[in-house]
Amino acid sequence: MVSHGVQIVEGTIKDCLEVTSYIPEFGDNQYDEAVFRNRLLGTEHLILLAVRNNRNVGFKVGYRRDEDGSFYSWMGGVIPEFRKLGIAKKLADTQEEWAKKRSYTSITFKTRNYLKPMLIFALKNGFN
Repeated sequence: MVSHGVQIVEGTIKDCLEVTSYIPEFGDNQYDEAVFRNRLLGTEHLILLAVRNNRNVGFKVGYRRDEDGSFYSWMGGVIPEFRKLGIAKKLADTQEEWAKKRSYTSITFKTRNYLKPMLIFALKNGFN
């Protein structure tokens, strides 16, 4: 998917880690390669990457966590200088299309209360 100079493609764990190094909310480095691998090991998953002008500027990772037909949108982020361009929405829409094609019945995610932009994003996109 390409829009506003942003292309959404499938990525890798290393791509995600590169992007998180530019996102202040991930400054605690608690999500290293081992954490990603443990979350995704042995389960259907999707790693999406937002690319603008050959630079990785955002990502979204999700996986099958439960056997209730839902897809768990685990983690994502956009580098601050690329926010407010609709990149997070493009990533979420692409993830939703992918999940629908695979017969998932819902998408779930959690966020922390102090991440106000993520709470607003969730509400704007129909999450409870």
